[in-house]
Amino acid sequence: MFKSLIDAAQNSTFKSPFSSADCQTAAPPTLPLPSSDDAVSTRTQLSPNHNFAAAAAAQGDSCEFGSNHYFLLCGLGGIISCGTTHTMVVPLDLVKCRLQVDPAKYKSVFNGFRVSLAEEGVRGLAKGWAPTFIGYSMQGLCKFGLYEVFKVMYGNAIGEENAFLYRTSLYLAASASAEFFADIALSPMEAAKVKIQTTPGFAKNLREALPKMTAQEGITAFYKGLVPLWMRQIPYTMMKFACFERTLELLYKYVVPKPRADCTKGEQLIVTFAAGYIAGVFCAIVSHPADTVVSKLNQAKGASAMDVAKKLGWSGLWGGLVPRIVMIGTLTAAQWFIYDAVKVFLHMPRPPPPDMPESLKKKLGLTGAQ
Repeated sequence: MFKSLIDAAQNSTFKSPFSSADCQTAAPPTLPLPSSDDAVSTRTQLSPNHNFAAAAAAQGDSCEFGSNHYFLLCGLGGIISCGTTHTMVVPLDLVKCRLQVDPAKYKSVFNGFRVSLAEEGVRGLAKGWAPTFIGYSMQGLCKFGLYEVFKVMYGNAIGEENAFLYRTSLYLAASASAEFFADIALSPMEAAKVKIQTTPGFAKNLREALPKMTAQEGITAFYKGLVPLWMRQIPYTMMKFACFERTLELLYKYVVPKPRADCTKGEQLIVTFAAGYIAGVFCAIVSHPADTVVSKLNQAKGASAMDVAKKLGWSGLWGGLVPRIVMIGTLTAAQWFIYDAVKVFLHMPRPPPPDMPESLKKKLGLTGAQ
């Protein structure tokens, strides 16, 4: 399925960054753009009235922007960023889930930690780490890898000028499409994780949980939370990517005292972390009600998402918001930092924030404007 998506992008009638699928191959005739970092940005000509900005494989780059190699490395970056960060915050996630499903017992974040430590010890705080690591690694692969695929595919479809003018909508559409598939990959492990963390005595680890869940409810046990997971994750990811992309653009435009090209890679990573944290706060708020439903749904056997939402009520849907803001803000910032750091480490193309195409400047009478 994923291969067909990549092939569709590469075989698009608007074919742009996909001029060559092999790294280090010669690029087609190009017109130079302002340089960024250690790669030379270029503009690939599509037709007399249509071209799309792309960073071709340049000296020092490990691959060409938009190639299969590039997309695979983006997926690898997603695995590393999502799998490791979600696993690191398992203790906070465990307490957050317990606050959502049993507020009478776990009255606050600190009380939740205290009760959990008293009942299960320090090792108990690591409950659910295995399904968390596996599930979110799979999700990260699809989320970041497919986001890059869809962003290029949709950008090609609407053309360079529209891709710039409606770039926020482009980010939203690409991220929503990627997350749709990412949640299908995540759902089984998310269901197992919540079951382990919120159902006392059910299972100590993933090896115990999987056969029990299969025996009790069959394959539906792993996908009954898929719809509320989509409700939680798709808005979250749309905000995560769109807010990050636009915040990054604004930071370089109004806050950072020098152009991105003049910043060191370390300085760029700091800006990436700041933009990621800002995006994470908004992500947590937008997706929290659905997150509460997912946590409760995987604990309540036979209940539907609507049943759970009605039982919780409006105020109940916001239980555990504060720890989730702290967790998701830090998580999102760390993920973007790690993802960008992986790109730097692997010498991948890292195009600068989008700039208005020359053709659009001419139409608006801005040619020669700074």
